[in-house]
Amino acid sequence: MESDGLEARVEALETHVRDLDGRVRASEQDAAAARVLAGAADRDVTQFHSELRDFRQAAVSSFNAMREDMTDLRTEMRTRFASVDNGFIEVRGKLDAAAAGQQQIVDILHRLIDDQEQNR
Repeated sequence: MESDGLEARVEALETHVRDLDGRVRASEQDAAAARVLAGAADRDVTQFHSELRDFRQAAVSSFNAMREDMTDLRTEMRTRFASVDNGFIEVRGKLDAAAAGQQQIVDILHRLIDDQEQNR
């Protein structure tokens, strides 16, 4: 009877070892798959980091170009506003001169009128 118990125990032990062997193989396959996934994730992160660095450099370059354009535009606007201001000053001077000339004509007309009224 002891051999029957031993045989059952050995058979149970062999079954258990087969189950453990299957689980170990599955764990090995899972570990291998996890390594592949980790490697892919690492490559993805590296690629993403590279793309992000490229994007950052492109954005900085774009902002620098916009800043230069804005500086050029501001300089041009200041130059043109100064030109317009000078034009207004010139026109104002001409209008003042014309007004002074008209005032002289008015003064002469007043003197002529006064002289005519005195001669009557």
